[in-house]
Amino acid sequence: MAMHFEKLENINVAAFDTMPTPRELHKRLPISERASATVGSARKTLNAILDRRDPRIFVVVGPCSIHDPVAGLDYARRLKALADEVAGTLFIIMRVYFEKPRTTVGWKGYINDPDMDDSFRVDVGMEKAREFLLQVNNLGLPTGTEALDPTSPQYLGDLITWNAIGARTTESQTHREMSSGLSTPVGFKNGTSGDLGMAVNAILSASRPHSFLGVDTEGRVAIVRTTGNPYGHMVLRGGDGKPNYDTVSIALAEEALKKAGLPANLVVDCSHANSHKKPEMQPLVLADVISQIRAGNQSIVGVMIESNIEAGNQPIPADLKQLKYGCSVTDACVNWATTEKMLRDAAGALKRNRGQ
Repeated sequence: MAMHFEKLENINVAAFDTMPTPRELHKRLPISERASATVGSARKTLNAILDRRDPRIFVVVGPCSIHDPVAGLDYARRLKALADEVAGTLFIIMRVYFEKPRTTVGWKGYINDPDMDDSFRVDVGMEKAREFLLQVNNLGLPTGTEALDPTSPQYLGDLITWNAIGARTTESQTHREMSSGLSTPVGFKNGTSGDLGMAVNAILSASRPHSFLGVDTEGRVAIVRTTGNPYGHMVLRGGDGKPNYDTVSIALAEEALKKAGLPANLVVDCSHANSHKKPEMQPLVLADVISQIRAGNQSIVGVMIESNIEAGNQPIPADLKQLKYGCSVTDACVNWATTEKMLRDAAGALKRNRGQ
């Protein structure tokens, strides 16, 4: 008598499409000597800033998300020239975000859907993302990104200088465990509600060793055992529609970190709730933060800015040829001229403060 078993696994899975392994992708797009030097040197600089051995402020600046690598590289070349100009007081890292967390639905980013047509060629997106990171690092410009998918660092981690954990994932155990093994400093954003406690707990958790399921360079499921990441820090992005970069909010964040026995290392995100999601407010936020540093604040070590070639943002059109060049398809950004002014003004103010 034939036995009949009801299907119990993968009921809602349509297919498993094979990805190249991290090792295969590294072989196809190996890190260059120049890119390796860029990443190695930039990570050391960032650690020195967080340890207070380098007095500069680091700036993670760039598009909300990368969707057009041609425009992205155009932006990177401009930023590299500006980074060299302000290098005395500011350490510039290009914001290169490929993965976009979504509250409900929407375009999930360049890795997930590189063709922006719901074909979801993640295999193609991952390769294109690695290629883009190589090009930017080959310019001598370090990159920062959001660590969203726990598998992505095996594919791209050797090309990243700074990682962020977003407001929606700071409370996630998966992301805290992943952060404990990342090779870069990691900025944990406060929650979308403005809550600081979850970021403090995330920094503490990521500083400890963890063991969890992941993948190795051969793409096999593995038990990942980490040593802990000593360079976790807090990113203030506002919350519940209100800013949290004012002097009182900064003091409260310092107090929360001190109470937990953590270094008072704070990064202010000039975008999101801190600018009420209005890009034209970002220069005001940055100016306020620089004023606090000039007045003697010791805890603000970095800032984040959402910037692109063109100001604002645009919806993704059905005909992708209609996309406006150098304009965000996710959060609205300040344009390049505003970016130059923001960073030159900040660098000048900090230079005057040191009597240079």
